[in-house]
Amino acid sequence: MAKRGYHHGNLREALIKGCLTLIEKRGPTGFTLSEAAREAGVTPAAVYRHFEGREDLIAAAALQGYEMFGDLMEHAYGDGQPSALAAFEATGRAYLAFARKFPGYYIAMFESGISINRSPELNKVATRAMGVLEKAATELSQHIPAEKRPPPQMFSAHIWAMSHGVVELFARSNPGTQSPFPPEDLLESGIGIYLRGLGLIPQDE
Repeated sequence: MAKRGYHHGNLREALIKGCLTLIEKRGPTGFTLSEAAREAGVTPAAVYRHFEGREDLIAAAALQGYEMFGDLMEHAYGDGQPSALAAFEATGRAYLAFARKFPGYYIAMFESGISINRSPELNKVATRAMGVLEKAATELSQHIPAEKRPPPQMFSAHIWAMSHGVVELFARSNPGTQSPFPPEDLLESGIGIYLRGLGLIPQDE
């Protein structure tokens, strides 16, 4: 493939885009740096001007993904929701929407094995993004007496796990995992059952 005329400022971005394309096709361990360079239309040597290895490149993609994800989650949470429950459910729908629209970013963030502690910058953006769900959980539990209130970190983590499971099984068109219900309905009903079990919403709501 002939090299494209990249300037210094956008070579890094071209490599990240090439990485995302390969992640979607082959997964986070199914390609080499040389293949990422080929996808971006540059020589393999060009990759090492910006990244030390494949994990470095995937971490850069994850960083971008968390920035986008955080913006989406904050928008969903604060977009004029009529109640704490509606805001909480909106963040769940936003999670599914992100996974569907940006599968390469989603895989880099949550399925590549890249730790959010790999760099202070990555930790900062990831913490902000996932902190939205915890904030929504905190708001939802305010009506429960403090001594009976479950830690918001606990049930926000449970909702995260539920959301991730719905994404993995039903929201990415994996073979053999067709559901008779839309993923959004599965997640919303699951959240409702879970929150009622914790006493966070009334049984008849």
